[in-house]
Amino acid sequence: MTPLDVILARLLFAAAGSLAAGLAVWAVAVLCARRFPALAGQRSLWLLGQLAVAIIFGAILLPHTDRLRIVPVIDMNNDSPPLAVAQPSQPAIIVATDAAPATAAEQRGAKVAYAARAWCVLYFLGLGYFACRQWRARRLLQTLIASGTPLAASDDHPGFMGKAGALRPHAIEVCAPISPMLQGIFKPRLLLPRHLRNFDRLQQQLIIEHELTHWRRRDLQLSAASVLLQGVFWFNPFMRMLHARLGWSQEFGCDHDVLSGRPPEERKAYAAALVMQLSLQRQAVDAALAFGASGQPTLVSRVKLIRSPIATRSRWPRYAALGSLAVVVCANLMLQPAFNLHAANIEALDCTIMADANSGKELVREGSCDERVTPASTFKIAISLMGFDSGVLQDDHSPYLPYEERYASPNPSWRHGTDPASWLHESVVWYSQQVVSRVGATRVRGYVQAFDYGNRELASVAGVDDAIALSEVSPTLRISPSEQATFLRKVVNRQLPISDHAYELTERLLKVDMPVNGWQVYGKTGTAAIQRPDGTADQTQDIGWFVGWVVKDGRRLVFARLLQHPVPSYHHAGSQTREAFMSELARRAL
Repeated sequence: MTPLDVILARLLFAAAGSLAAGLAVWAVAVLCARRFPALAGQRSLWLLGQLAVAIIFGAILLPHTDRLRIVPVIDMNNDSPPLAVAQPSQPAIIVATDAAPATAAEQRGAKVAYAARAWCVLYFLGLGYFACRQWRARRLLQTLIASGTPLAASDDHPGFMGKAGALRPHAIEVCAPISPMLQGIFKPRLLLPRHLRNFDRLQQQLIIEHELTHWRRRDLQLSAASVLLQGVFWFNPFMRMLHARLGWSQEFGCDHDVLSGRPPEERKAYAAALVMQLSLQRQAVDAALAFGASGQPTLVSRVKLIRSPIATRSRWPRYAALGSLAVVVCANLMLQPAFNLHAANIEALDCTIMADANSGKELVREGSCDERVTPASTFKIAISLMGFDSGVLQDDHSPYLPYEERYASPNPSWRHGTDPASWLHESVVWYSQQVVSRVGATRVRGYVQAFDYGNRELASVAGVDDAIALSEVSPTLRISPSEQATFLRKVVNRQLPISDHAYELTERLLKVDMPVNGWQVYGKTGTAAIQRPDGTADQTQDIGWFVGWVVKDGRRLVFARLLQHPVPSYHHAGSQTREAFMSELARRAL
């Protein structure tokens, strides 16, 4: 998949996740409103419900949201996994998705890419339609405003009696049979139908006070935010339902504020005005905040609440509702299923970085090179520098350490006596553990800090021997390709606080006897298994490292190559990555 396909696939998965989140948020909001009826009329419940869906959508788009999951990956691949080649015992890393063998990955990845592209086209068509509707509504409102008559501040409109000099939005009277409404986010204007003058004076005053209450409560701005979310999530029916309930709560809230403390006679007059206005107005202008424009079902509920108002407005039910929404957000992030198509290969690890050792100028940077993963056996470069600097290692063949059963090496090919040369050549893990044990935990951690190596975390882990925790199988040490290049520049330029002896012996042992296009290569491979989000090892995929430097005609370039490989192959992932880099080096004009 191309980088663009990866982005589109994430949008597709995020859209699907927002539908599930919308269902959960809607269910929680409705249950809270039924349990605490006063909450139904509070704007915060419905607006924050929409924001919760938007937050979940945005979080799914983040590269590493899947690390929050606590449920296993749902494997959609029915094929039996092939037998894995014996691998070195290495720490696992976390990547966003699993991948299948190459042919299956290509086929299923192509399907995901096609689906993502189709969804992208559909999404932008829907977004364009929504924008067109909003534009038409705006034009209609502008036409109404242009045909109306501005009301002066001293106008004796019955609805404004007793409010002379009061701060209010500009009022415009129109002859169209519309509902009274506010228009404009930054400079609101109050549109009043001419027929409103036929109402009783008290009714006119209550109706206009209702609209002014909208203005004072900044309902226009909240509605605009909700409409914006409607546009982004036009495909999500639960967002439309939450938007509708927000509009209802705004109307109910204004009714409550306008009628608070008024006698029953005035409440009846206001309810009668609602019914009369509904009978006079035509279809409401789309996306406008309008008095009485929500239709007969909403009118019935509003009249019912006017007659029997809900007096209680305790704060703790609101806090309970908001806490429930927060739980929904967290649960969606943690429980979102990783539908592992064994194909999408989204975020498969692939990076090549090459930089001039002297200036640090990057000559090649391809792929994602800032993802931190386990250094695997490339950490042996640092261990070699530590070992020779501390005197634990003396030269190519000293010390020679015989293999002991207590080392419990999982790889039969490592169960033999080893010296520094064969240790780096064969990548023997148990020898690394003996070196760091002899250097000592405190000094090893000090070296890692002085080297500024990756995340510099060589933490002790409960149940894990320190010799393991401090070696290349450390469960906490992580480094990115970019950080590998930075570390290697310090090695090549001898900028680390170690002896020249350590540099010289390490360089000699890292020399690769295969010059490429005139370049002498010094490097170390590394292989590590990929760990799924549920903590289990993926038996089909490994990552391979090859890092080091090349020298030609006095020029020195450091490099880091990281590549993800399917396990069924004749070579470990590290060896495959080295071969890939050597092939690329032969073709590059550097």
